[in-house]
Amino acid sequence: MTTVEEASQSPMRLRELVFGAACAAAVRAAARLGVADALDDTPMSAEDLAAAVKTQPLTLRRLLRALSSQGVFTELPDGTFAHTDMSRLLREDDPHSLRYIALWCTEPWTWNVWPKLDEAVRHGRNVFEDVYEAEFFTYLNQQAPESAHVFNRAMTTSSEQSARDVADLLDLTGVASVADIGGGHGQVVASLLEKHPDMHGTLLDLPGVVENADPRLRDGGSLASRVRIVAGDCREDIPVQADVYIIKNILEWDDDSTRRALANVRKAARPGARVVVIENLVDDTPSMKFTTSMDLLLLLNVGGAKHTRLSMVERLTDAGLVLGEVRPVNAYLHAFECTVPA
Repeated sequence: MTTVEEASQSPMRLRELVFGAACAAAVRAAARLGVADALDDTPMSAEDLAAAVKTQPLTLRRLLRALSSQGVFTELPDGTFAHTDMSRLLREDDPHSLRYIALWCTEPWTWNVWPKLDEAVRHGRNVFEDVYEAEFFTYLNQQAPESAHVFNRAMTTSSEQSARDVADLLDLTGVASVADIGGGHGQVVASLLEKHPDMHGTLLDLPGVVENADPRLRDGGSLASRVRIVAGDCREDIPVQADVYIIKNILEWDDDSTRRALANVRKAARPGARVVVIENLVDDTPSMKFTTSMDLLLLLNVGGAKHTRLSMVERLTDAGLVLGEVRPVNAYLHAFECTVPA
């Protein structure tokens, strides 16, 4: 039952929600201007910050006040601005930086597809191709190289921050080989190889992705002698045999693509091989505001979806994998441990 206090807050809360684009745009502006990088441990006035990032002082103050109301930066009684835990995450040098994630979620194409969410919901498919007359990744790589760069940096940042968590979670005692399927630049497989010096690894991803693989994995890198880099599309074929297959945050396409990728893993793997699928879950309460938003964005751009625990279990069992434990990797990722039956 709604309380009187809740009822009085509801109109303002709805007003805040429908201005969510302003909040996202403010974060994007701060990231692009480099405000967080210009502000160090000493509070600064809007005038000094404006000089550092080459903006107008009055308009920068307006931006900073909007962000401060959301906990991104804080305005002190003397009118200067200081960092908060959130604003530090916009610094490029912060070890937990979300700068490229913030830019990726607010790229120019997003502003053109969000208003068509009702159409995507009505028809149950992506609207990106209607707007841009191209498949999402084709558009990024052929027509929007800056956005593709932001995407790759965002995915690399995300992988770097979770790779150690994955390495700490998995017991790979006695494992001779591991394959990172759709593994981007290879941060996960690199972390696993560093932790297990007797193990060999394979990284498989699209040609344009693996050509920029982690320097540790490329010729002359510290792990190059123990890794094979394979250019390919896991939805088409997985020409890799390994004791353990890692599939992290890629089973979010349309159902047909997900089915094909899992079928290819099953076809490639030997009986008894382990398959570890790592995903954000849309029904994971601590991160639901984030994952439900990403779920809707996936609908818009590729017709995909974030999984619930049940839908992920269904996809894995439908692929013929034997599901074991489901364990948290960190605050926002879960690992589904499977084996390939004899």
